[in-house]
Amino acid sequence: MKVSLTFRWIMWAIFFVAGITFSFITDFFLRKMGFVLGFGFFGRMLGFFLLILSVLISRSTGKTLKKYGHKGKNTSRFDTDTLVTFGPYGCMRHPMHLGLMLMPEGVAFLLNSFSYVIIYAPVNILIIYIMIKQIEEPEAIKKFGSTYFKYMREVPMFNFSLSCIKKLFSVA
Repeated sequence: MKVSLTFRWIMWAIFFVAGITFSFITDFFLRKMGFVLGFGFFGRMLGFFLLILSVLISRSTGKTLKKYGHKGKNTSRFDTDTLVTFGPYGCMRHPMHLGLMLMPEGVAFLLNSFSYVIIYAPVNILIIYIMIKQIEEPEAIKKFGSTYFKYMREVPMFNFSLSCIKKLFSVA
């Protein structure tokens, strides 16, 4: 089943906005109960850093896909017709999604929202992971067949080794 890019973005936005909304409500009631919450200046700086990291990772890995994932003339801007298996994609199958997963935590710290950091951002990250497993990977298997199965066996979904992290910030 092919799921449209528009649907994916709408779902991601709904979960993102819902997380912010519910975190403000949760934090409000926690404060009413006497809990002192927040991360102060350093938490906000961490949030800013995570947001910048998220944008840089998503941008550089997106550029790699744009440059090497489009061989045919009829491929849409957000689709690929060539499996990219080098650069950041040579050490991790979903580096762009890693960037997107950092964004909710960055926003949570930036907003100084305790409940968003510990509840709603992890839920957003879990939803992104589920979307990868249930939508992205089955579509890639359908599109690239045994080549993608081999890629799955050889390259982990996410890789946090220093050498792989360095590759996230360069366009291959």
